[in-house]
Amino acid sequence: MNNTNREKLWRQRLGTRLLDYGRKIGLISCLAINGMCVAADHSGHGSTQPQDREKIWKTALARQPLAVTATFDASGKLWQAFVKEGHVMVSQSDNQGKTFSTPVLVNPKPELVAAVGENRPKILVGSNGNIYVSYTRNLETPFAGNIRFSRSVDGGKSFSAPITINNNLDPITHSFDAMGINKRGQIYIAWLDKRDISIAAKKGEKYSGLAIYYALSDDEGKTFHTDTKAVDHSCECCRVAMAMDDDTPIIVWRHIFGKNIRDHAMLRLDGKSQPIRLSYGNWEVDACPHHGPAISIANDGNYHFVWFSNSLEQHGLFYSYSSDQGKHFSRPLNFGNFQAQAAHPYVLSLGQRVFIAWKEFDGMATGIYLMHSVDGGNLWSSPKKIASTIGNSDYPFLMSDGNKNYLSWNTDKEGYRLINLAETAQ
Repeated sequence: MNNTNREKLWRQRLGTRLLDYGRKIGLISCLAINGMCVAADHSGHGSTQPQDREKIWKTALARQPLAVTATFDASGKLWQAFVKEGHVMVSQSDNQGKTFSTPVLVNPKPELVAAVGENRPKILVGSNGNIYVSYTRNLETPFAGNIRFSRSVDGGKSFSAPITINNNLDPITHSFDAMGINKRGQIYIAWLDKRDISIAAKKGEKYSGLAIYYALSDDEGKTFHTDTKAVDHSCECCRVAMAMDDDTPIIVWRHIFGKNIRDHAMLRLDGKSQPIRLSYGNWEVDACPHHGPAISIANDGNYHFVWFSNSLEQHGLFYSYSSDQGKHFSRPLNFGNFQAQAAHPYVLSLGQRVFIAWKEFDGMATGIYLMHSVDGGNLWSSPKKIASTIGNSDYPFLMSDGNKNYLSWNTDKEGYRLINLAETAQ
């Protein structure tokens, strides 16, 4: 297939218009269209002069991000992390997000912090009350970065000087961090890592995608063990999702199978398990969709997954669950309106109660849709729009304070919103 036909097919399959200039320069790897982030070809990296790439890279990083990550602590207090003028900032609310405290700086010196779409700071609160923050610090070399970590041991009044988690410090991709805490208080951080491409290149070998590495802290974040490779050949720019099965982290990601099939896989980070293929959409595309999966593990031990595919066989959003730790999966459920660009699903499970939220665009406004199940994911309610905006918006996230369940969503016009699902899912 020649380049012209390949471009035509690519545009048809995505169903949206790519920005030609962004592809030409090879730097806009995530193209925002109507609030969605769609795929772009990565083969153009390095296609312009280095000074041009660096200028465009810095311009892209200078945009004021909408990305907000939030979590509850054991007392029900809401904590959020966001980025402003190169600083990761943390604030808290004791009235379900109606008002927030004065933000506290995590990194005193400004950094090129990734805070767009699927690559954003993470925040968690341990059972000990410590507040943990991880984020990707972009380097001036395009697409290069390091994984950073900081903690607060005084209730969010101050944060430790950020440390770099990845041991490999080459100016390459270390990015898209995911963080989790198990019942023992151990902190796990996983990320996408490009070091194996460099190793393969020196040997004259080819290497598809990137690798996933992770690091562990068993002293409440004071130090981290040397990072460990979890798996080879992940997709380049789709988020890694993590959830805890008691003390063991489970990660889910978009994997490259065969020559260029970009489906999903899961892995128990126990040091002995092997990756398990989760989806079989057989989406063959030489680009990164910037559209990672999500996972939630209920207290009954069931795993719940959501993801996006745009293959000829299966396109749109999908849900599946496993009741035996990934040995078997339920038949994928296709949901959302594909014609309305249904995108970026998120899942929350609490026993037999399961919620799914996602974005759609009707040509005028972006809406957040919700559906729920009360029998562990077998039967589902009809989709219902629970929020909307006519401006730019962040991705939707679901969270629980232990009693009530919420949608966490930030928009340009309306600001941050925390919506009680009990008031919408009736």
